[in-house]
Amino acid sequence: MEKIIFYILSAVILSLSLMSVLSRKLLRSAVYLFGVLTAIAGFYFLIGYHFLGAVQLTVYAGGIVVLIIFSILLTHDIDHQMPTPDWSRVAVAGALCVAGAVMFVQLLQGSLFSRVEAPEQSDLNTVGNTLLNPGGGGYLLPFEVVSILLLAVMIGAIVIAKQRHSVDDSSPEKQAP
Repeated sequence: MEKIIFYILSAVILSLSLMSVLSRKLLRSAVYLFGVLTAIAGFYFLIGYHFLGAVQLTVYAGGIVVLIIFSILLTHDIDHQMPTPDWSRVAVAGALCVAGAVMFVQLLQGSLFSRVEAPEQSDLNTVGNTLLNPGGGGYLLPFEVVSILLLAVMIGAIVIAKQRHSVDDSSPEKQAP
């Protein structure tokens, strides 16, 4: 049963990730990203890391809700549609994605993964040190990667809002005669 749930979560994450990147509507992209981060929390719950699953839901999925409310709904029309990108940009982005995927697969194949057993007695300090450990068994890197992703999303939303605002200010209706 766990294998079936794993494949379902994987399919949901892949499809929602593609929909988030390929959607031309900003609000829909953010909602799809919310679904991706929620499904990632499902992975944590599946492998028994309930604390990390709860942190994933509250911090990162909650951050997307804040992104939707403050960055999109307050700065754009809800049905704002992004312009169609040039094919050259699509080709470069696709090539970079394929190169990144190849590097990621090679990195995974070259790594030796081992299971880290949890200590018998764990208090709050032990859990905190384990979570913030950048080395063996720590979760500092995944938290930082998702944090950088959310920062990039926020910066992108602000840039898009500023561009649209400056285009609206220079429209002929708003200029004095």
